Amino acid sequence: MTENTPPARRSNAVLASFSGPCLPLAAFGVALPVTLPEFYATHVGLSIGMVGAMFMAVRLIDILFDPLVGWGMDQTKTRFGRYRPWMAVSTPILMLAALMIFVMVRPGAGPGYLFLWLLVLYIGFSIGTLSQLGWASVLAPQYDQRSRVYAWWQAFNIIGVIAILILPTAVIQLGIGDYIAGVHIMGWAIIIALPLTIGLAMLAVPEPMNAGAAPHGGARAYLDLLKRPTVVKLLTADLLLGIAPGITGALLFFFFGQVKGYDRTEASIFMLLYFIGGLVGSPIWAWLAGKVGKDKALAIASLIFAALYFGATLLPGGNFALTAGAMFIAGLPYAAGLFLLRAMMADAGDEVRLETGVDRTGLMFSILSATTKIGHVVALIPYLILQVVGFEAVAPAGGNSPTSLLVLQVLFIAIPALLIAAAAWVLKGYPLTPDRHADIRRQLDAREATMPQGAT
Repeated sequence: MTENTPPARRSNAVLASFSGPCLPLAAFGVALPVTLPEFYATHVGLSIGMVGAMFMAVRLIDILFDPLVGWGMDQTKTRFGRYRPWMAVSTPILMLAALMIFVMVRPGAGPGYLFLWLLVLYIGFSIGTLSQLGWASVLAPQYDQRSRVYAWWQAFNIIGVIAILILPTAVIQLGIGDYIAGVHIMGWAIIIALPLTIGLAMLAVPEPMNAGAAPHGGARAYLDLLKRPTVVKLLTADLLLGIAPGITGALLFFFFGQVKGYDRTEASIFMLLYFIGGLVGSPIWAWLAGKVGKDKALAIASLIFAALYFGATLLPGGNFALTAGAMFIAGLPYAAGLFLLRAMMADAGDEVRLETGVDRTGLMFSILSATTKIGHVVALIPYLILQVVGFEAVAPAGGNSPTSLLVLQVLFIAIPALLIAAAAWVLKGYPLTPDRHADIRRQLDAREATMPQGAT
């Protein structure tokens, strides 16, 4: 059942129920760039270049799929809402993909196996994440309350990341099994969590419907979105902020293992503390966004993020406590871009709806999702570069060559820091200020108040 007029402030219980699906979705989100490429390159036995190529190929297909999903969501209008039916559809797709790609895979599986099940996984992941992001945009239309909704969304994403990162290490430390068993258990945890969390969200969380005509105008009308200064700045910043952590995740185990001399468990702890820092820091950036605006808060967070990340990764190896503390501090600004950019895109959706009379929220989030995935595709290029310079995922006797290790360090340290700092520059002159959005909301509310009953 949908609502025509959403309340000004959603309860914490509603936001927690809404954010619950982030737990398994975020587990996919961290497994795709971090766990699975390394797992398929070491345990399954594919070359590091082949793994990178398969992930890039599937992501490119998935990027083309996203706008179709967004278009379909914008066309959807049921008594259950616009976005909830799509989230329900994603559940069995994701469960099957998790079973095949985490649990059933065996050493010697070929690139075709990886390609097929990655494709199924990404299709389900696109449907699930886009439907949840669109749903979030209608839960709270106000500027500051929207930041709060997406802050909850991001907090649960990070909790999901932390939980899934703990699993393989916990399996090893508790003597339940080895790293391979930990990856299998990771898959089973996702399979179990998907229907439970999505089912609770479907039952406990309402979905208001935006007023607005069904999308029309074909591809040209959608391409017009890419000409809007607001949208261009958001997409560019998202691309930069997507490439940077994608590189970090793809190379983390190689960097801390072969450059700094830490084992897999220690590297996992560094990554875990990094994400815990992101969870702790989320309320700071939501608060700052309320004080100075989302764009300025994100620019500040990005500059701080670049400096902290650069400093943490330059620390010498051999001092676990120092590196652990530095990674926690470096993670404090991590979440800012993830939730603020999505809240800003929801604001941009209001601007488009006011000017065109058409609700294209689903498509706009699909475009944002596509730039994030382009960033992740680009983030896999280092795998190809490392193969060219002779780097091996499983270090040979005597280790990898000094040249290949130097290239690894440049890719892991310098490139992400520069990209994160560039995102702050891109946001300069961002046009959709808090005052501008407040005016947009007043006009939308006035227009919708005069619409006939049932026009929404």
